[in-house]
Amino acid sequence: MHAWSTRSLCWVLSAAALALAHESAPASDKAASPPSAPPPVNEHASAATGPSTPGPPTPGKGCLAGGNGFLRARIRGAFTLDIDWKNAEIECEGGMRPDGSGLRVSFAGPLHSDGHRLRMVFGLASATEGRPGKELPTNLTVIFEGEERLFATRGADRCTTDDLNQERVGALGGPLRSYRVVARGFCISPAAALRGDEHIVITSFDFAGRATFADEAVAAPAAGAPTAGTPTLPQPGEKH
Repeated sequence: MHAWSTRSLCWVLSAAALALAHESAPASDKAASPPSAPPPVNEHASAATGPSTPGPPTPGKGCLAGGNGFLRARIRGAFTLDIDWKNAEIECEGGMRPDGSGLRVSFAGPLHSDGHRLRMVFGLASATEGRPGKELPTNLTVIFEGEERLFATRGADRCTTDDLNQERVGALGGPLRSYRVVARGFCISPAAALRGDEHIVITSFDFAGRATFADEAVAAPAAGAPTAGTPTLPQPGEKH
C-alpha cells in the first residue's frame, strides 16, 4: 500500500477543490478570477511524453457492478496518452452539480505503486437526471495525482458531449436512484495547466460511468458530515 505524504495529501485535496470550483463556476467568473496555483510541479516528469514512468498498477475497486463501465480518451499536447480503461481498473462516481446546473461524472484510473494516478472529471451542462442529451457544453478537468499537475478547460465552450444516455441500475425503490451514464464527445480547445504554460487537448472521449441522485431529505448532510462536493481525506488509492 502506498504511503501518502502530508504534502501529497494536501495537494490532492486542494486540486480536488480547484477542480470543483472550475467545473461549477460560470465561465465569466473563471476569466475574471484565475485560480490560485498549486505547489510547483514535479520537475522529474517529462512534459513531452507524460508523467514519469509509473510502477505496476494496483487493481481498482471497479466502476459499475455490472462490469460494463469504461473510459476511453485521446490526449495530446504536453502529454501523449491514449486511455482505454476497463471497468475493473477504475473507480467512478457522479451526480448533480452542486448548483444543480448539470451532471458531473468523475473517473480515477489505476493507482500505480509510486502513487501516480490520472483522474478525469466531466461537467455536463444542462444534463438532468435520467434524461438523454445532445450537444451538451462540457467542462473537463484532468488531474495527474502524484505529479502535482492539474489541467482545466475553464469554460463550457471548449468541449462538447455529442450524445448522453442514462440507464437506471440498482434498486428501483427508495430515496437513492442510480444510473449508468454513457456519453461521448470531444474538445476543440485546449485545457490549460493551473501553473505554467502547458496545455493538453482531449480530442475525443467516451465513457460509461455512474451517477447517483438522492431525495433532498437524504442529500442533506448530517451535522458535522462533509457537504456534497467537498473532498474528504483520501485513503491510499482514493481521491475526491
